[in-house]
Amino acid sequence: MESKVRAHAFVKGKVQGVLFRYTTRVEANIRGVKGWVRNMKDGRVEAVFEGEKEKVDEMVEYCHYGPPAAKVSSVNVIKEEYTGESTSFSIRR
Repeated sequence: MESKVRAHAFVKGKVQGVLFRYTTRVEANIRGVKGWVRNMKDGRVEAVFEGEKEKVDEMVEYCHYGPPAAKVSSVNVIKEEYTGESTSFSIRR
């Protein structure tokens, strides 16, 4: 069994008002990844992904392009200790 990992991502660019949070939740649910996503006051999107390493890596890759209307300029990812705190993937407000 593959070990579980946690990635904390900060996505910069035109990422608010383009369905970034919604499509991130859809993509995470398809992969069985848990965690959350939210808009930040400074215009970035912040997300936490937890699950199998391969699936979490796919979500981090998704953050580099997002939905069609997004224009991602950079993604900063911090690898953290897996917590298992989330039972689903949610959009935080």
